[in-house]
Amino acid sequence: MKKTVFLLCMLLCLTGTFCIAASHKVKEEQRYKIAVCDWMILKRQKIGSFQLAKELNCDGVEVDMGSLGKREMFDNKLREPHFQQLFKEKSKEFGVEISSLAMSGFYGQSLVARDNYVDLMKDCLLSMKAMNVKVVFLPLGVACDLNTYPELRPEVVKRLKVIGDMAAREGVVIGIETSLDAKGEVALLKEIDSKGVRIYFKFQNPLEAGRDLYKELKILGKNRICQIHCSDTDGVNLPDNKRIDMKKVKKTLDKMNWSGWLVVERSRDTRDVHNVKKNYGTNVNYLKSIFQK
Repeated sequence: MKKTVFLLCMLLCLTGTFCIAASHKVKEEQRYKIAVCDWMILKRQKIGSFQLAKELNCDGVEVDMGSLGKREMFDNKLREPHFQQLFKEKSKEFGVEISSLAMSGFYGQSLVARDNYVDLMKDCLLSMKAMNVKVVFLPLGVACDLNTYPELRPEVVKRLKVIGDMAAREGVVIGIETSLDAKGEVALLKEIDSKGVRIYFKFQNPLEAGRDLYKELKILGKNRICQIHCSDTDGVNLPDNKRIDMKKVKKTLDKMNWSGWLVVERSRDTRDVHNVKKNYGTNVNYLKSIFQK
């Protein structure tokens, strides 16, 4: 009897150990998740983005707030409960998360030229709350390029402080993209001095400027980077890109103990630039082969 009890105890211990090990393995495999930008796969704020993202083998999709242009507000469907429910249902149906929201309209618009920037941020924060999203992407864009227009810096800092504090009160983060190098971004974050603002790092920027991508990541460090646009400018797909050593990227991020969403924005093959499934399917599966082995 004692021998039987002993064997049962041993079996339970071994099973428990196996389960813990398996759990750790699953957790490690999900340390990096892969997503795509809905506007780049031609599905900006469309529920079809979830099915397409699933076909591309994505874990998630970055949903845009809608185009801005000369409008007063974003062309944002996520204000409406009907669309909020539809997006949630499609996300669940296809097992594709919303990695983040994006204010991509500010690629072409100026944050400092918008008198209603607080209202735009309120719209975004309400959408984030409705969709249970913790990060929103905000590019400073051409009009607020601090290298080109350093005189805009005081107003940019002031406005980012305001909307950053708004985000912090809601427990979410604004991820800004700038043209500055990593040391410049560290200084900018210190100047903004808001827990609600971090860096949304994009590989394309240091690569285009001839800077050391891996060194830039290290300088910024784990806590200043909220998410990463894990792609280069258009030219070739990621597997054929000779100026990114993706294994070295992973090793760098591993050493930093960083984890989170890697979002594919560009890196389209210009010989077949409109082939969404080929370009993004190739890029997503390549990143998964590196980061989710």
